[in-house]
Amino acid sequence: MPEVMPTAADLTLMRVDRFLLERLAPHREAGVVPLDVTAWEAPGEPVPFAEATAHDGVRVEPGHAWGAPWSTTWLHLTGPAPAASTSGPAQVVVDLGFTDVNPGFQAEGQFWSADGRPLKGLNPRNRALSWPAGEPVDVWVEAAGNPTVLGHVPEFQPTTLGERATAGTDPLYVLRRADLVTVDAGVDELWHDAQALRDLLRVLPDDGARYARVLRALDRLVAVVDPDDVPGTAAEGRKLLVPELEAPANASAHQAYAVGHAHIDSAWLWPVRETVRKAARTFSTVVTLMDEDPDLVFACSSAQQYAWIKESYPDLFERIKEKVAEGRWVPVGGMWVESDTNMPGGEAMVRQFLTGKSFFRDELGVETRDVWLPDSFGYSGALPQIAKLAGNRWMLTQKLSWNETNAMPHHTFLWEGIDGTRLLTHFPPVDSYNAELAARELDHAARNNREKGELDASIVPFGYGDGGGGPTAEMLARARRYASTEGVAEVRVASPYDFFEAAEAGLERPAVWSGEMYLEFHRGTYTSQARTKQGNRRSEHLLREAELWAATAAVRNGVPYPHEALDQAWKTVLLNQFHDILPGSSIAWVYRDAEAGYAEVAATLEEIVGTSLAALAGSGDTPLVFNATPHVRDGVAALGAAPAAAAEGPDVTVAIEETADDGAGGHTLANGLVAVHVDARGLVDSIHDLRADRELVPAGLAANLLQLHRDTPRQWDAWDIDHEYLDERTDLVDVLGIEVAASSADEVVVEVRRAFGASTVRQRLSLARGSAALTVETVVDWHERQKLLKLAFPLAVHADRSASETQFGHVFRPTHANTPWDAAKFEICAHRWVHVAEPGYGVAVANSATYGHDVQRTTVDDGSAGSTVTTVRESLLRAPLFPDPDADQGEHRFLTVLHVGADLADAVRDGYAANLAPRVVEGAGPVEPLVTVDDPAGAVVVESVKLAEDHSGDVVVRLYESLGGHARATVTPGFDASGVTRTDLLERPLDDGADVDLASPLALRPFEIVTLRFARS
Repeated sequence: MPEVMPTAADLTLMRVDRFLLERLAPHREAGVVPLDVTAWEAPGEPVPFAEATAHDGVRVEPGHAWGAPWSTTWLHLTGPAPAASTSGPAQVVVDLGFTDVNPGFQAEGQFWSADGRPLKGLNPRNRALSWPAGEPVDVWVEAAGNPTVLGHVPEFQPTTLGERATAGTDPLYVLRRADLVTVDAGVDELWHDAQALRDLLRVLPDDGARYARVLRALDRLVAVVDPDDVPGTAAEGRKLLVPELEAPANASAHQAYAVGHAHIDSAWLWPVRETVRKAARTFSTVVTLMDEDPDLVFACSSAQQYAWIKESYPDLFERIKEKVAEGRWVPVGGMWVESDTNMPGGEAMVRQFLTGKSFFRDELGVETRDVWLPDSFGYSGALPQIAKLAGNRWMLTQKLSWNETNAMPHHTFLWEGIDGTRLLTHFPPVDSYNAELAARELDHAARNNREKGELDASIVPFGYGDGGGGPTAEMLARARRYASTEGVAEVRVASPYDFFEAAEAGLERPAVWSGEMYLEFHRGTYTSQARTKQGNRRSEHLLREAELWAATAAVRNGVPYPHEALDQAWKTVLLNQFHDILPGSSIAWVYRDAEAGYAEVAATLEEIVGTSLAALAGSGDTPLVFNATPHVRDGVAALGAAPAAAAEGPDVTVAIEETADDGAGGHTLANGLVAVHVDARGLVDSIHDLRADRELVPAGLAANLLQLHRDTPRQWDAWDIDHEYLDERTDLVDVLGIEVAASSADEVVVEVRRAFGASTVRQRLSLARGSAALTVETVVDWHERQKLLKLAFPLAVHADRSASETQFGHVFRPTHANTPWDAAKFEICAHRWVHVAEPGYGVAVANSATYGHDVQRTTVDDGSAGSTVTTVRESLLRAPLFPDPDADQGEHRFLTVLHVGADLADAVRDGYAANLAPRVVEGAGPVEPLVTVDDPAGAVVVESVKLAEDHSGDVVVRLYESLGGHARATVTPGFDASGVTRTDLLERPLDDGADVDLASPLALRPFEIVTLRFARS
């Protein structure tokens, strides 16, 4: 007996649901003819259509086992021509043995015509291909045996499926059907009618008149449609439902701008090579659906995916171009990929837009006007300015609906960046970028909308996504029925730009959100897959060097500028900044590919740098230091080359202390600016700033302390660090050995060796003449599992906030947890440096490849009231088990620079220096910089020097204000320039004030980015 007696309405719904499932749905197919099928398994990686169809397959029947992990099987389907039917159209229907209803996470297929045209994708929610009457069936299916990596119970368990070599060879799937089906159009339309009203009942108040009318109509449907003659009585059933479907929406109904969408992760639980095929499947599905349904409007981002289609599926690319010209296919986002925005450097974020928007302009003839990042893991406060300078007006995001602690207070608002730029931003209240246009989704969007009463409208991106799939005919059928129906939002299939233009007009005083949009989730993505993060950081700086020196060599020596090689290197780096690659949340295969890509980029760029430096240095035997940083270094001008000047300051000394038992003791490193004591454990228990006569390590604590935490998040292993990790910690204080590894008047080095668990670590602590910075090189041979390794520097500094470098500036974050918003930021992202300070004194911690940090303020009892300790910790390594069970195993190198008495300008200099080592080349004499910046405050920094994208030979210089204040700087070219123009990020003149008079200082607001284009005489 049921625990609760069902109501009369419950009983009616039970009757309706069973009728729809068992009596109505089967009659959507009026006739079924089995097709003949042959199968050929491609050895190894996927092959082109022509190669696959040249092979003879073996005849197979339903029940055929196929699809070893990551394999490809080609199915050839043939059969008789369907006759013209009065009941409805014909379809080829295939079931590959789908084991899940979610498209994109298991077996998938691509329908191909007999002459080699991609026709449509095949997945669990899209199994049918329309087939014309009178034409014999002759079609191919490229079936991908992709394994289900996510979705096992329990979830997030280690899996071998992420690499082909470990995934196994047994078939995963069984072919279930391959039929020619005649659709009964009348029954099919009735089914859509009934489903729409049944779905509506799920959101209507069950005590209202509307609910009662709809329920009564469905009840009468069951009585009118004869189970023994469903096709013959379907029309009568539709007549019963039409009045309820045509009951108009309320005047105050929410306006849902339904935008066709298919989020396709450029890699995740599949390798990049599979993403190429996913894009083809989804894009062919969309253009075919557009041919069949004129209502569909589809928004699609990621220029990289279009480029793949252009290269590998040219016929499909031409079909896409036709739909773009019609205005129904809307390229959005303007980026090369939907990248992470936390970790890419400033110039890399510029290139995401420069490269992406250039592709859309050149290949599709459109100028995208928005940023489209529904799934990235938080949003840098530098993004509004970068987006606006790239010609964008709007932004869409969705991911912050995943916040664990705090809900975003707005859905349509102005997002203000760190420089003051504001960007109209929409955060769809449907809380999904993969909606199905179900009534519950539309109802949620209306109820959840935080701008209701002022802007009762929102975007609802609909279509299967993550692994692709896109909109379906069923979704469009639902959209038509909900276009104006009482009890649910009004649905309008439209371009996202229609919504944004309406929002601009409708919001009189939009709310403002200032600063970064921090995702309170997925904090482990700042650290997971350290090699890929190191590859990204190294590649970004190699690209800076290669462009700088190649441009200088082109202008000074006439060396051809390597446009194509640089472009390809950038595209590799930009692809790997995708929001599931750089964050470390993909399968092992993805990281094998990424590391190979970075190695290729490094080889290319080192060759460009080497060729350029050789040309610039000329013949001679004078050691020249090439300085690619934007600051004077070793006496060498920024962006130029000269013999190094001797370091100034007293000699560096190291004193070795002996312990009472005559064993090795501590070491004191001193250079007249700072004295550092390394105790017998290899820990730094004293850092004395001799200039300020100030001790930086609180009594009883130690810096350079490696700390190991248990790292077992509740879910999403590679993605998450949960706050509970702080509950358990092991300080690594045992030492295998400590010794002076090098000692001279210019530098001393102390080496410390440790072992813990199955891992070892070697550190080299060094102090140089004339430097107030301790440099720590940490090499870890890492073999832990589900652990988090941090490097801690407790500092006697009373800082209530930390500054972390982000693109073209920095962001402040609290060191306390006064509010839930503060407490949620227990793990933060920084680029090349973190700075903590009290009035008049600060400390900078710079790095060469670390992004994850935490900065916390505590107190220690000093015998009186206690004193403040601000601890800066770098997150060096993690060891998650899912989706890559061997993530980060092996050797890693980290560089940390602790600069005492440092201001923000010092932090900026340290960050560049830690990532751009000087290059020494023997040559004839100094090389003057292509451009110099005279800024007494040291605030204005040159980020990039390159030649223009249009191959004109113009020199493009990008600079920015780095300290967060107003600045004035004199910019002087080191070559004959016939004119200077201020441009946007696509190197086009700005509308206002484009011409620049370099005789006057250039004025910059806080964190302002300026791009100057110098025409060469």
